[in-house]
Amino acid sequence: MAKRGPYGKGIERREQILEAALKTIAERGFLATSVAELAEAVGLSQSGLLHYFGSKEELFVAVLLKRDQVDAAAHLNEATPEALIRLIRHNTQVPGLIELFTHMQAAAADPHHPAHAYMRMHYELGTAAFAELIRGLQRAGEVPSTVDPEVMATAFMALSDGLQSRWLIDPTIDMEFYLRQCWNQFTGVEPDVG
Repeated sequence: MAKRGPYGKGIERREQILEAALKTIAERGFLATSVAELAEAVGLSQSGLLHYFGSKEELFVAVLLKRDQVDAAAHLNEATPEALIRLIRHNTQVPGLIELFTHMQAAAADPHHPAHAYMRMHYELGTAAFAELIRGLQRAGEVPSTVDPEVMATAFMALSDGLQSRWLIDPTIDMEFYLRQCWNQFTGVEPDVG
C-alpha cells in the first residue's frame, strides 16, 4: 500500500474541516458560528484550522465551493429548471448556508475579497449552464425560440439568489412559487418538480 504522504493527509484534513464546517454552518447558521467553534469541531486551534485555508474569508469561500459540489451531486444531476427549483427547496433546510452565501455575495463586491473570484465563477458557470439548458429545450420545442437564453438564465439566477436573500428576512416567502411563475412567464411552460 502506497503512503499518502503529508500532501495527501493535508487534503484529507482539509476535506474533514470543510465537511464539519458545512454541517455546523447549516445547522447553527453562519452568523452564529465562529472560526473557533469550527476549529474545535475538528480538534484544531483557530490558527491550525486557518493554516489549511490562509484566512477566515478563504475558509468560507472553500465552504461555498464544497457546498456547490455537494449540491450538484445531490440535486443537479439533471440540467432542468425543475432541478434548480428542487435545490432552492433544499436550501430552505440549510438557512445557515444561505446566510453564508449572501454575506460572501455582498463581500464579493470588493474585487480584492477572496469571494470576488468565486462569485464571478459561480455566476458565469451557472448562467452558461442554464442558458445551454434553455437552448436545449428550444431545440426540443419545449421553450419558444423567442426566449433569449442568456437573458432568461441571468434573470433566473438573479431571481433565485434574490429570493433566497429575501427568504432570510421573511421565511414566509414561497421561493418555489416565484421561480415557477418566472419560468412560466418567460417560457409559457410550467416546470414539473414533483
